[in-house]
Parts: sequence; structure tokens; C-alpha cells
Amino acid sequence: MKLSQFKFNLPKELLAEYPAKNREDAKLMVVNRKTGKIEHKKFKDIINYFADGDVMVLNNTKVFPARMYGNKEKTGAKIEVFLLRELNRESRLWDVLVDPARKIRIGNKLYFGENDNLVAEVIDNTTSRGRTLRFLFDGPYEDFKTTLLSLGQTPLPKYIKRKAEESDITRYQTVFAKNEGAVAAPTAGLHFSRELLKRLEIKGINFAEVTLHVGLGTFRPVEVEDLTKHKMDSEEMEVPVSAANIVNKAKANKKKVCVVGTTSMRAIETCVSANAQLKEFKGWTNKFIFPPYDFSIADCMITNFHMPESTLLMMVTAFGGYDLIMKAYKEAVKEKYRFYTYGDAMLIL
Repeated sequence: MKLSQFKFNLPKELLAEYPAKNREDAKLMVVNRKTGKIEHKKFKDIINYFADGDVMVLNNTKVFPARMYGNKEKTGAKIEVFLLRELNRESRLWDVLVDPARKIRIGNKLYFGENDNLVAEVIDNTTSRGRTLRFLFDGPYEDFKTTLLSLGQTPLPKYIKRKAEESDITRYQTVFAKNEGAVAAPTAGLHFSRELLKRLEIKGINFAEVTLHVGLGTFRPVEVEDLTKHKMDSEEMEVPVSAANIVNKAKANKKKVCVVGTTSMRAIETCVSANAQLKEFKGWTNKFIFPPYDFSIADCMITNFHMPESTLLMMVTAFGGYDLIMKAYKEAVKEKYRFYTYGDAMLIL
């Protein structure tokens, strides 16, 4: 398949700047692969599609406040620093993106906080925008991490033009977030409220928790027409033995396994044994799923509405069928579904 096959016309006004007032009140499009039927529901109606013993696979990664603003030494120029990942705990080394990148050279110092209470030195150029920073901080690691996180802001995606607000601290986080390490939220999970999770639990649905720390690679544009030549950035992940056991038991009992989000899907498809069992794994994945692709574990999938030409849309079409999903997206535009991070949801059965 070619990149140009994933183009579609998306009006700007359908990009969701804010989340739905209540998590479970987002719109839900239900797409049935067997019949081709498309239904329009509310997210809370999702409970009607699952039964006792079915399993939902959740990504329990937690977003950290990765966006910081500092000032360059001497000039005082304002520099945005986006924390990507910690490279070395002892040396306080971090892999970051800087903007504007052209102003930053190796050896430059950046000052953060009202009283310049945190200083960083640029020690390496990793990419045209990327840098390696060494934070200069005397004191225990816990104090450093507290200071770092107190200076950071919720890393809303760039398409949201407004500043991060206090409500974003909780809304740009799933209610089941536990393991800190993501720089972007696993958005399909944002629609679950605690009450909805409880109702699903009472109905007998089991939850298998995996972790995939979403990095910016998920959103990196595809720049090659031939999809086989695109390389995904690696993201850290874990499928614990407890999650593998829950999923494998459901499969053995012919129960439904529903994967919540493209990140959960990528995690479990990374860890499939030769006999189509989910196995435990801790490490990194750069798996890129696009049509045609044979899925091994999931019977159904919950996902948001993604951007044209994105790797996320490619995965969803691989799962739902290219023609059916592109038809569903046309209908979503017509019915004014909200797209992207804070947008509405789709259930593919």
C-alpha cells in the first residue's frame, strides 16, 4: 500500500481542541467488519457490546509533564524543551527536542524556573531538532525529578493551539494511568471514566494491563510513498505475565479480546508466540502495522479518529479493512465526529 492511499479531506474545525465534558459522553462509531454496518452511539454504550469473561487490554502508561520553557544564557532567548526520555539517571542526561533548534549549539546553557533554579547544558546534537541535555543539579535524584516535573507542562499535541490548562492535567491522562514514561496520552483510553470501568467490571469484563510509553515516533509523519520503507521509532514497553495469562485464558474460552488503542495493539502484536499466544515481554518495539497484516490476538478494537496519512490510521485500516474504514472516516467527517487526541471514538467489531 502507498502513503497517498491514506489521504482524506479533514476540515480543520473537526480537530478537537477540548475533550468532551464527561469522558464517556464522547461519540462512538461502531463498525462491524462482518456486516459492514456502521452505527452511531455514545461511548458509554460500549458496555452493550461485551459479555462476562471478555477482556479489554489497556495501556497503563502515564504521561509526564514533558514540555518545559527555558532561557538561553547571555541572550535570554526563550527556548522550548520537550523531554523525550531519560538516558542516564546518575548523569542527569536526557534526550530532548528543542525549538527553535537553530539557536542551540553544543556547550550552550539553558536556565529554567523563575529563579533559574535548574540549569542544563547541551552536550550533543542527536538530530536536526534533537539534543542531549545534562541537567546540572546538586542534590539527590528524587529532588531533581521533583524540580524537573514541577517546571514541566502537560505536553498537549501541537495541533492544539491553546495553552495547557489545569483541567488538562487530569483529562490528558487515562484514569488507569500508573507507569510514568509517556510524552503523549494513549488516547482511546481517555474515554473511560472510573464509573464506566466499574460497570464493565460488574458485568464480568476482565482487564489486562500492558505498558507502552508513547513517544513522538508514533506521530512522526510518514515521508515515503512506499510504506515498507518507513521506520518507526522504538518505544519502551512491557507485557507482564499477568496480562498474558488473562488474554490467553479468554482466547482459550472463546471470549472476546478487545484492544483499547493502537498503542496496546502494537504492544501485544510485538509479543505473539508461534502458536498465537500472548507472551510476557519487557523491552522495546518499533513494530509498524499497515495493510495487509494478520492480527493474532484481538477480536475487536477501540480507537480514536486519526489524522490523514498517519501510521495510526494505517494500523486501523489493517484491522478493520481498508475500504470499510475509509468509508467510515468519510461518514465521520459528514457526521462531524471530532478527530485526534481529544476527539471521539470508534469500536471495530
